[in-house]
Amino acid sequence: MTEQTTDAGATALLAIEAIKQLKARYCRCLDAKDWAAWRSLFTDDFLSDTSEAGGKLIRGADDFVAFTRRGIGRPAQATAHQVHAPEIELTSATTARGVWALQDVVRFGPGVTLVGYGHYHETYENVAGQWLIKSSKLTRLREDIVTPVFSIYISDRIRRVAGRLAGRMIER
Repeated sequence: MTEQTTDAGATALLAIEAIKQLKARYCRCLDAKDWAAWRSLFTDDFLSDTSEAGGKLIRGADDFVAFTRRGIGRPAQATAHQVHAPEIELTSATTARGVWALQDVVRFGPGVTLVGYGHYHETYENVAGQWLIKSSKLTRLREDIVTPVFSIYISDRIRRVAGRLAGRMIER
């Protein structure tokens, strides 16, 4: 192995680790409702696609943060986003893509909690030496509504209908 190959491998590993740290901050800042810090993790032209999970397409980091804040931003509305098993591929010196397994918990109100499972499919861009999230597509494998009395599996059809209703309520 040449020194040049070793340097390239070390550079790639450092970039992948920086992207892992970026995604860790994403989860921590989102759950802590630290909106300014969370906004700093995205490119200005960030694209969010949650359409397959019952959501919508949002262009622009500021619009995405505002939308998310309206939906799950109340301090008493606890969330827990946990990601793991990253598959990260560098596509150039300044771009990458990745897939993360996701489990999230969103407390909608007293006794009503969503537990979801799925994946984030993302792209990243290195801007001025800092990795940022350029796009994110959320796909869902399963969603359950959990209450103290019962648990309900949310089918794809119910998710789409509920997503449209929730979207209308948030836009008001």
